Amino acid sequence: MNRPMLLPGSADALLFDLGRVVLDVDFKKTLACWAGHAGCEPADLAGRFSRDEFYQRHEKGELSDAEFFQALRTALGIAISDAQFLEGWNAIFSGEMPGIAPLLARAAKRVPLYAFSNTNAAHVEHFSAAYAGVLGYFRELFLSSAIGLRKPDAEAYDHVVKAIGAPAERIVFFDDLAENIEGARARGLTAVHVTSSDDVAEAMAALGI
Repeated sequence: MNRPMLLPGSADALLFDLGRVVLDVDFKKTLACWAGHAGCEPADLAGRFSRDEFYQRHEKGELSDAEFFQALRTALGIAISDAQFLEGWNAIFSGEMPGIAPLLARAAKRVPLYAFSNTNAAHVEHFSAAYAGVLGYFRELFLSSAIGLRKPDAEAYDHVVKAIGAPAERIVFFDDLAENIEGARARGLTAVHVTSSDDVAEAMAALGI
């Protein structure tokens, strides 16, 4: 994906996705946990899981965890408890992305940092406690389950830009998904596609941060 033109002093704020940008995630751990409880193979579940309407409504705060887990029960064809679903659901988090914490610490001294993530209430409760340290660098977290909007919908970016209060083109947004990068650019943000923390480091260097 093409890189944006970044110049020293051209950012009033940095905006970060969380999953695979700040926090490392591994969905295989989720599937392994669920399969262990259900007495089946993770591969049996992988093909049945999809980011469907129930998944998206859960991320917009329209479905409770219990309602979402019931939908999963049907979709995956397994009869495990809500507690077992929750255990696997939160097992997705596997630590901070390598090298990201020092970059955030440095950047936070120069410009305000914000996070913007598609997520859900169960994950928010988990990562807010487990990763309080690295999340402490952000002035505000814009979470889909709280604002009722999710990337890559145009309204979601417009909401965040308005809340930050800076011109869209002076907000540099970091995300690992091409569809979210394209959505951000369509709303005027400067967006950087992240494949590792090196991409964040290179962008910060170009911005003079």
